[in-house]
Amino acid sequence: MAIDPVTLAVIENGLRQVCSEMDLVHEKTSFSPVISEAFDRSNGIYGRENGEMIAQGELGLPIFLGVMQFATGAVLERRRDLERGDVIIQNDPYLGGTHLMDVKMIMPFYYQDELWCFLSNTGHWPDTGGMVPGGFCSTATEIQQEGLRLPPVKLVRNGELVQDVVDIILNNIRVPEERIGDIRAQIGALRTGERRLTVLLDRYGVDTVETAITELKERSEQHMREVLSGVPDGHYSFTALMDSDGVVDEPLEIALDLTIDGSDAHFDFSRSSPPCRGPMNSVWATTQSAVYVAMKHIFPEVPINAGCFKPLHIKPPRGTVLYAEYPRPVAGCAAEVAQRIMEAVFGAMGQAIPDRLFAAPAGTSGNFALGGHDPEMRRDYIMYFFTGGGYGGYVDGDGLTNGCSTVGISKTQPIEILEQHYPLMFDEYALREGSAGPGRHRGGFGVSYRVRLLRGEGKASFLMDHGRTGPPGMIGGGAGATNKIQVSQGGVVTEPRHTSKGEGYLLTEGDWVQIKTPGGGGYGAVAERDVELVARDVRRSYLDTNDTSSD
Repeated sequence: MAIDPVTLAVIENGLRQVCSEMDLVHEKTSFSPVISEAFDRSNGIYGRENGEMIAQGELGLPIFLGVMQFATGAVLERRRDLERGDVIIQNDPYLGGTHLMDVKMIMPFYYQDELWCFLSNTGHWPDTGGMVPGGFCSTATEIQQEGLRLPPVKLVRNGELVQDVVDIILNNIRVPEERIGDIRAQIGALRTGERRLTVLLDRYGVDTVETAITELKERSEQHMREVLSGVPDGHYSFTALMDSDGVVDEPLEIALDLTIDGSDAHFDFSRSSPPCRGPMNSVWATTQSAVYVAMKHIFPEVPINAGCFKPLHIKPPRGTVLYAEYPRPVAGCAAEVAQRIMEAVFGAMGQAIPDRLFAAPAGTSGNFALGGHDPEMRRDYIMYFFTGGGYGGYVDGDGLTNGCSTVGISKTQPIEILEQHYPLMFDEYALREGSAGPGRHRGGFGVSYRVRLLRGEGKASFLMDHGRTGPPGMIGGGAGATNKIQVSQGGVVTEPRHTSKGEGYLLTEGDWVQIKTPGGGGYGAVAERDVELVARDVRRSYLDTNDTSSD
């Protein structure tokens, strides 16, 4: 059946609005600040046949664009017993996942007694057990050390919570009273989607909505092919570097060979480093999703659904760090490795269409976890904190300062909220002047903050990147400042041996942690920078800093 453009647009926005309402319910009812304040979650609608993405909310984390359709597809393959009222929970990275802290829930959606689609979501839980509070164990050498790994199991059966499953989860993680709140928030978001999607189908009918979905996928594929056709055919290569895997203190390479052939793009990462001992391996679903998100950064005008992924052909990089298999540890895959994959895509595409690209962004989420016991509040706690950094300069101007990570739209949690929740004080939270990569258009600035423990004890861990080399510049621009970590214990200040990764730091009252995040790379040669802009930077003290780490 034919569908008119107005109805098509209304249904497209209606599907997206269903997902956005799910996002809001998820956000507003979660107990963890990382979800309620930082928006580290996503909700979407996925196809009943194979889990293909139909729609995702505008407020959802972009890295879950591809991941959630792979996770939903994995559930369909393994659970043929799903019925109305069931909810599956799973966080297995090797089954279309990311790291263990990203917990997925999948619910079959029935309309008029027929399975119509699946509603799925992901929420980052601040802890799923494991060697260190927060799950970002930089020295893990197997997945069991990172936390509780859940296969697809029924959390809700026929509308009722399966208490045995809940008990297993809560008895294997820290701060269970917070996790049960997050569990109920995710279920509540799915129920909201169920109600809102029913209203949409009641209004327009199944045939019209399904026709619209097919049309939207076809148009999205066509749009992606149109923009790819504007990229010069050819072979382009770029290698992004990771500091280390947290266990072996040697750099890892993410090497991309990109081929543009008409309206198709072929991505080959087979020259990348072999699987590593530490947690900087990426599972296949995350590797693919990182490519999708990178292309969305480059071509934001292309609507997102399963259709736009079809012209993007990613060769499975078996035998590399980007195709992790059991029991490889993967804690850093979504927040860190994914950003190196995206950096490689940006670097390769920048050779083909430099006017459309930008120099490398900070490229790290700055994962910092602090867990311990608060003697005043008489309760355990875990704080998971991530920060922004500088984005790279581009053809029309300087890079964005303190932008969120390239894998998400999540934001840094308000420090006032964190100080209310946890026994700590932020002595500093400021822009990191001098961190921007120089160029005709300089990069944006990173941030600098210091956290001091007020009472009790806490154990700190870090899983970051770009501490050995800064985000690279483009077409002659300079690199941004490297990541920098300092820890003060009893007045003795040290830095992690692996520069951007470390764990096991026991803090007591008065001890502090100082983090300085990278700035973005510069675009174009610094000699080409407008003299008035140079004068402005000096006048504002942007370049006058004692922070030698940016050298």
